[in-house]
Order: sequence, then C-alpha cells, then structure tokens
Amino acid sequence: MRAFRVAEAGGALLLAALLALTTACGSRLPEGAFETRPTATSPSGGEPLRVGIITSETSPVGGDAFTGPRDGARAWFDALNARGGLNGRRVEVVTCDDGGSGVGNNECVHRLIDERKVFALVATTALDYAGAPLVSKAGVPDIGGQPLTAAYETYPHLYGIYGSLAPRTGETPGWNGVLYGGTEVYRWFKREHSARTAAVVAYNQAASTAYARLISDGLRAEGYRVVDEQVDFALPNFRAVAADLRAQGADLVFDALDTHGNAQLCEAMESLGVEVTAKVTNVQNWSSTVPRDYADSPSCRASLFVTGSSRNYADTGHAAVREFRAAMGDRPLSQWQLEGWAAAMWFTDAALSCGDRLTRACVEGYVNRAEPYTARGLLLPVRFEQLPEPPKTRETCLSVARWQDGRGWVAQGDMNSDCATVPQIGYRP
Repeated sequence: MRAFRVAEAGGALLLAALLALTTACGSRLPEGAFETRPTATSPSGGEPLRVGIITSETSPVGGDAFTGPRDGARAWFDALNARGGLNGRRVEVVTCDDGGSGVGNNECVHRLIDERKVFALVATTALDYAGAPLVSKAGVPDIGGQPLTAAYETYPHLYGIYGSLAPRTGETPGWNGVLYGGTEVYRWFKREHSARTAAVVAYNQAASTAYARLISDGLRAEGYRVVDEQVDFALPNFRAVAADLRAQGADLVFDALDTHGNAQLCEAMESLGVEVTAKVTNVQNWSSTVPRDYADSPSCRASLFVTGSSRNYADTGHAAVREFRAAMGDRPLSQWQLEGWAAAMWFTDAALSCGDRLTRACVEGYVNRAEPYTARGLLLPVRFEQLPEPPKTRETCLSVARWQDGRGWVAQGDMNSDCATVPQIGYRP
C-alpha cells in the first residue's frame, strides 16, 4: 500500500486541475474522443481482443499532462502485435478522451464498455473518474490505472498501478473513508541527506492547503521541523517565500503549487541565491523536459529530486528499461510512459496465464494472486489485499532519482533495497 505517496504524486497535478477548473466549463467530449488504435500486423488465431484506454487528454491541465500512461501502453501493445499478438490474437486498442470532466468520463465508460465491448481497461488516467462505479458494476477489470482520485481504493475490479491493501467494497475509500500510507519519502531524505528542516509551500486556496497539510503531517511524523509557507493565489509573492526559506535554513522544499507557480518559486529562489539540499517533485514531473521547464533556474534544477514506485526510465542498464526505450523511439520520455508500458505488460501477462480460456475472472485471479507483480523489474512489488484494518507500520521501498545536467535523471541507490519500516498515517481523500 502506497496510498500516502500516491496522494503526494497526484496532489500537485490535481491541484493544477482544480485551479484551472475555476475558469473552465463544459462537459461534452471533444471531437475525435474515440480512436481505434491501428496496428501494423493482424495476427491470425481469432478475433482481435479489444482493450480500452481512458485518458483526460484535453483536460484543463493541458494537452500532455495525462497522456504518458496511454502512450506507454500503446507502445507495448504495438510491440506485442508486431510479435504476433496475444496467443495469436491482435490486441485492438480503443482510446477515449474524456475531456477531464466527470460527464465525459461516464460517456467514455459507456462507449467503451457498452458499445465497443472492450474486454478490459488498461492504464486509465482520468482527472475525474466518475465512471468508476459503472466499470466496477460491469465487472470489467481496470488494470494499472493512475490513482488520481480515490476510485482505486474504493471499488472492486479496479487495480491501480501501485496496488492497495484497502477493503475496496465500493462504499467508501480505504477504511471507512480514511486512507493510510507511509512516510518513506521523508525517511529517505533524513537518512541519506541528514535533512532536518523542510518547507511546504502552498496557495491560500482550499485544495492547495489540504495537499500541503498532507505533506506536513508526514514530515512531522518523521521528526522534521516544518516551515509552512503560504502565498496569495491571485498575487503570489514568491520572493518573500524564497527569502524566508533562506532565513529558516530549509533543507528540503516541497510544494502544493501548480506548474506555473512551481516555476516561479524556483525563479525566486534562483534570484535570491537560495540553495537547498533538495527541491522534491513527483512522478508527473519525472520526464526529459526538465531543461525546458526549469530553463531559468539552473541552481534549482540541480537540486531536483523525484520519488516514486517504478524504475527510473533512464536506467539503461536494466533490460526491461531498454526494451521500453527502444519501443518509444525518439519521443521525449517520461516515467508515466514507463508506468503505462508496465500496466499493459501486466494485463498481457495476466491474459497469457489464462491460455485458451481467457476470461475476466481468470485475469483478475492473476492480478489478485499472493505473489506480487513487478513488471519484470519495472515496478516495486505490487499486490492487492483486502485487510479489515489498516496496518500501523509497514516496510516500504522507494525509487529516487536526481536530475543532473548532461546526464538526466540519475537513480539514487536501488529501489529494491531502499526500504524502511515506516508509520502509516491516515488521511481523508
């Protein structure tokens, strides 16, 4: 269970969406919302196996914010079809852009499940997964989705990319509406960099302050002195924040800001010469676009760390990473693409385990098995259990990388051995 880290990973992106939605409206799906993925080959051996991918491609957050998992999954299925398909059957990928709205998401679910009759969903990345109850009711397995909402901690038949220990009865998220997760991120920086003071920067806006409070609670549980910084959403004074970071001697900086605000914070730190041990970001920003995103903040860029639950896409010493990168070709790379690739691999391995008797129940039996899944070493071990009570502590591992100009994201240690037994803290999503 990595619910706490999942909340951190999704929090900044969801915050950006919430802020954008204050000026956005509309619920219709965009033109071209539905697309059947063409494939280069058509293996014989049976009718194509249809798989759906729902992505908030045209959400208020921006056109490329949610597309990484979809693109990674597509690359996997294209490569699979080029090798002859799944037991001789071509996998037909049908994508749907829900426009980032709950109404659009419900329309995607209806179109894919009721009209296109997809066998399963893979690598779902939805800003508002309003259709999750319909997916669950239909008994359609949703494998390897990005848990941007609490849906993957609530409903049966939904399997998020990071796993879950929650009961998932379909009624309330987690345990009676409370999710739990560990503090391994904060433990790692304390252990590896002797960090003791951490700043958390947020807007004076409800979604931002709630996310910041989540981070601060985890830091305090690990014994940090926490400096809570808040800026006005309409007229943020990041220079004042940067000056206070220097005065407070912050070792780490976490933020509950949108992308633009985060860039402004780094620019303010740069202009005042504020240097920290680590400016910690999340899996959504684990991409090759760092030089562009932080072009005006070389010192801040040099302090960027990212944490997650999957193997660094830049780790070319690993065979599974090399296979992923070869399939992606010359496209800019991101960690979310790798996780989408892993989600499609997970579905494929589950389907292959069924042999000629492919059923949804068989696929879910594979996903629910006691043996954790690692996507050939791309994921930290993922498992699904339904514990009646949340654990108080748990051993959890962590993938960490640091940006270095000229080298990109460089792994910090091995994710399978960077582990610690940490407290599990409750929060309401």
